Amino acid sequence: MDLNRFEDTHPAARPGSAVPATAKILISGGFGVGKTTLVGTISEIRPLRTEEPLSDRSVGVDDTRGVSAKTTTTVAMDFGRISFPSDLVLYLFGTPGQERFWFMWDDLAVGAVGAVIMADTRRVADCFASIDYFEQNGIPFVIAVNCFDDAPRFEPDDIRIALSLAPEVPIVLCDARERDSVKKVLVSLVRYVMTRHSRRNQATLA
Repeated sequence: MDLNRFEDTHPAARPGSAVPATAKILISGGFGVGKTTLVGTISEIRPLRTEEPLSDRSVGVDDTRGVSAKTTTTVAMDFGRISFPSDLVLYLFGTPGQERFWFMWDDLAVGAVGAVIMADTRRVADCFASIDYFEQNGIPFVIAVNCFDDAPRFEPDDIRIALSLAPEVPIVLCDARERDSVKKVLVSLVRYVMTRHSRRNQATLA
C-alpha cells in the first residue's frame, strides 16, 4: 500500500520536510482482550505500560469470565510506536478496558485519527462500549478479533452481524502475539482512514 498518500492528507505532513508525518491510533476493547499484548508485540520501542496486579478489591467489579488466568490490569494506558519506510510514524495508545477507567478515554482520544477495537469471541459484547464511543465521536475504527487458542472461531460476516457493524467497517482476524498479524491490523486501519479521507475530499469538491 502507498502510505505516502496518507501523509499527503494528514495535517502533520509538511511538503519538502524531512520531518515524518505522525498519526495517533487508539487500541481499545474490553477487559483482558489483548490490548497490552498487541502494543508490546508491534512497538519498536520498549512500550510504556501501567499495569497493576489484580487484587481482591476487584472481585465483583472486574468481569474476569473467560480470562480467569489474567493477573494484571492496565490502569491508565499503554504506549508504543511503529515507523513505516514512508516516514509515517504511528503512536499507539492502549486504553484501559474496565468501566471504572473509561473517564480517561476522552483525553486519550484527542488527536486520534483512528482506532483498533479488539474483540474476544468469548466476550464479544464487551466491544459495544468502544464501538459506541468511537461512532459517537466520529473516529474511524476497525475490529481486530484476537484469536485466543481456546476461543470459538466465527467468520467475519457473523461477527459483523453480532456487533451490528456497517458493511464498510473492516474486521480482521489476528493473533496479538504475532508481529506480522498485528501489522495487518494496522495496515487495514490506515487503508480505511485513507479511504474515508479520500471520499470526504471528493464530496467536498463535488
